Amino acid sequence: MIYITRRERFCAAHKLHREDWTPEQNESVFGYCANPNWHGHNYELFVTVKGDINPDTGFLIDLKTMKTIIRENIVKKLDHKNVNLDVDFMKGKMASTEVIAMEIFNVLKPLFDKEQVVLHSIRLTETENNSVEYFGD
Repeated sequence: MIYITRRERFCAAHKLHREDWTPEQNESVFGYCANPNWHGHNYELFVTVKGDINPDTGFLIDLKTMKTIIRENIVKKLDHKNVNLDVDFMKGKMASTEVIAMEIFNVLKPLFDKEQVVLHSIRLTETENNSVEYFGD
């Protein structure tokens, strides 16, 4: 089994808050991330797939195909968008980095299944000090 990772980048705004909480409760739990005027990050997304090498091509997956899948289904939806308001797969969900990573995984998994590779993990870096990695259920 071999693993290949593709890195993509996007910039997005979000806010951590619960509608059923007061502004004071949100600020107490989420701090600056509950800013009513939003805040943004320059995210780095690492998508890792695994499987067996195709003996005819020497590839696990054509990296152009991998790039297209990620850019069309994730980056285009997130880049320069408000995660809370603009991103279809995040509607009604907390826009934490953890949840964003899980939802990216959920979007990409069936698309890579069609390419006969297994989505191994998503790593989403929010800042140079903070990242999350998700391997599925």
